[in-house]
Amino acid sequence: MLKSSHIEPILPGDYNVETLCDVNDADLLVDRAKELCPQAIPYVEQALASVRHLRSYSEGSHLLSTTTSVQDSGLLDVLLPLFEKQAGYCVKTVPVGTGRALALAAKGDADVALIHAPTMEKQYVAEGKLLNRRLVMCNDFVIIGPKDDPAKVRSAKSATGALKAIEQAKANFISRGDNSGTHVLEKALWKAAGIDPKGGWYIETRQGMGATLGIANERNAYAITDRGTYLALRNRVNLPILVEGDRALLNIYSVMEVNPANSPRINSVGGKAFADFMVAPETQNVIRHFGVEKFGQSLFVPVAGKKEDELGA
Repeated sequence: MLKSSHIEPILPGDYNVETLCDVNDADLLVDRAKELCPQAIPYVEQALASVRHLRSYSEGSHLLSTTTSVQDSGLLDVLLPLFEKQAGYCVKTVPVGTGRALALAAKGDADVALIHAPTMEKQYVAEGKLLNRRLVMCNDFVIIGPKDDPAKVRSAKSATGALKAIEQAKANFISRGDNSGTHVLEKALWKAAGIDPKGGWYIETRQGMGATLGIANERNAYAITDRGTYLALRNRVNLPILVEGDRALLNIYSVMEVNPANSPRINSVGGKAFADFMVAPETQNVIRHFGVEKFGQSLFVPVAGKKEDELGA
């Protein structure tokens, strides 16, 4: 029997046992098994057999490659049942960091991608791996941290100024470190601040947004998070928002179809159906109101049909 304990020691940071069976990445898993856990090879082979079975899906289903922040926010729990009822498709989600989500789509291990890293997205579109990039929604990133704010970032006039204060104070900072959209934004801010973050104070989790927030909370540390996940998990995170409102913290989500030339496995019809659904007026209205009743504010702002420059990007 396949057990988590057999597989998890060889998984990269943005995998777990649930996403394993959604991903056809045999070379990576076998190589890591040989290096880290040779006794797991039989279980890897068993898991990959499951992968091959799952990937032989019918025309009535498709795979969505998305970010952990969208998954953690709870938005997909509302949208996917609506789409499945309306379109007649069964959707399996693969929630990983944006870098991994893009790579999966480019390899043909997903039919459509919903992510938030504009620079990376445009690169994949330019290479022809992804098609028809359309804006769906936005919110913003925020910097959270200890209530006593030892680095005094509350007084910073910008996000880069806040990071400079954190580095100067050598205050603990928790980074996702997983090449996700959040991590890409964070790295851009460090670069703009002229800092290469290193040392014991800078901690990379290589995990999703929810897990990273949990670690930041446990260590009473600073972190960058999208507002949607922060609000969705606010009952488990005691760290207040210290920096917000900087234009550099804008967080834009886009949906892209996967080029069917990437793989014969791709369900391009299902992928396009989901992409069209995400920008449809009815779906945009659901997004507009998502979170209002529970959190007193929407977790996302619908922006279908708009251009990035209209949003201040």
